[in-house]
Amino acid sequence: MRNILMTVMMLIVVALLFTSIINNGDTGMRNNIKVKGDTANTNINALNAGS
Repeated sequence: MRNILMTVMMLIVVALLFTSIINNGDTGMRNNIKVKGDTANTNINALNAGS
């Protein structure tokens, strides 16, 4: 029973860490990756338009 409780508590901690680090709205890692990707796409398109 104790092992099951510890496993459930660890899963809850992992879920909370995921939501606070990855999915944290405007400051989360997912948004940062999207912003950097959009910037890279814009720069690549500017290079293609210049040639």
